[in-house]
Amino acid sequence: MQLIMLGLNHKTAPLDVRERFSLPRQAVRQGLANMNAYEGISELVVLSTCNRSELYAVVSDAESDRPALKQFLFDLTGNEENIDEYLYEYVDEACVRHLFEVASSLDSLVLGEGQILSQVKEAYALAREAGATSTVINTLFHRAIACGKRVRTETRIAYNSVSVSYAAVELARKEMGDLAHSSALIFGAGKMAELTAQHLLARGVQKIYVTNRHLDKAELLAGEFKGVAVPWQEALKCAVDVDVIVTSTGAPHYVVKPWETQQLMAKRKGRPLFFIDIAVPRDVDPEVAAIKGVTLYNIDALEAVVDEHMAERREEAKEARRIVAEEVRSLEQRFRYLSLQPIMAMLSERCERIRRRELRRIAPKLPELTEEEWRQVEHMSHMIVRKILRMPMMKLNASAGTEDEEFYTEAMRALFRLDVLGGETGTSEEHNRYRYAEQ
Repeated sequence: MQLIMLGLNHKTAPLDVRERFSLPRQAVRQGLANMNAYEGISELVVLSTCNRSELYAVVSDAESDRPALKQFLFDLTGNEENIDEYLYEYVDEACVRHLFEVASSLDSLVLGEGQILSQVKEAYALAREAGATSTVINTLFHRAIACGKRVRTETRIAYNSVSVSYAAVELARKEMGDLAHSSALIFGAGKMAELTAQHLLARGVQKIYVTNRHLDKAELLAGEFKGVAVPWQEALKCAVDVDVIVTSTGAPHYVVKPWETQQLMAKRKGRPLFFIDIAVPRDVDPEVAAIKGVTLYNIDALEAVVDEHMAERREEAKEARRIVAEEVRSLEQRFRYLSLQPIMAMLSERCERIRRRELRRIAPKLPELTEEEWRQVEHMSHMIVRKILRMPMMKLNASAGTEDEEFYTEAMRALFRLDVLGGETGTSEEHNRYRYAEQ
């Protein structure tokens, strides 16, 4: 069994590649439901954000099962192109460390941003709902989420950090000057759109228009900011007097096209229009940038804004990485014992069966015992078994992950006859339970 992570992100792949490998929620759900079709993959979580697409998996062997994981990624997106130059891979401890850094926002475009932790939670929840996780992934993601929370609690890495939506608005202010008395149109009604609206109002924007394929969602968001909801089909036609347009939808194709924008600019009679496309896949056709009077920026243009207050957050990142390293070591210790759980379970069960059998034998000979006295006998027998097993269990624990692990495992099998599954009095049910524990 090995942990492996395969993916690409804003550091390794340009935007046009990232958008081709962005993973819609429904596609992820369907892929996880069919995970068993990919040999070697036993547990899986798919993490997809605007800046990364990553697969976290438990496989039989990382080297031999990597092609199956890569094929899963291709099947999710419908792509078969050669993207090896953009992919990165982490195995075992490196995989754990990478996920912990992701959950702690140490690997984000915006160092210290808070949205990634929620995205990690959502990705894990989706995998659990699909039945694609078990002991290893459950343990890994629980600890990753806890690590992310700890970093945000014990450091100031989120202090003065900026979100993508904030960076987008700051970019507009930098390029256009004072936003007071201006107006804005937002495509989308999700969390990113809501944050964008908040930042626009904070910078003095007087009126906000919101459009969404579902008009009721646009009306809901617009109502929060005393804005105006615009029908999807009429959005660009209503943008004649708008100064800035921010797009943040989950559409798999362009929602702003050159011809419609050309018509809009003709009606504006030379007034410039500023587009910021923070969606992945992109919402605005890149050809729109060639239209006279239009300025278009996408999510990769936000790095200059993100650099503000970066020095302070980098100092906090040092402490965050210390926390991550500590959490990784702790989880590694936990994982070391997973391989010994079956033999320890068998040993405990064997002794528990003997204890119950001997109590059944002695019960008829002690009819005078009260209910309380019998509870005391039960308790005493439990404690005797626990104390007898304490030293063997400690030896097994100490051998986990060392060259002595196999020796002690085999010694326990021989000394306690654990290969005689169920013993002479074992039932078929007990026999099967032992087989499951060994597996």
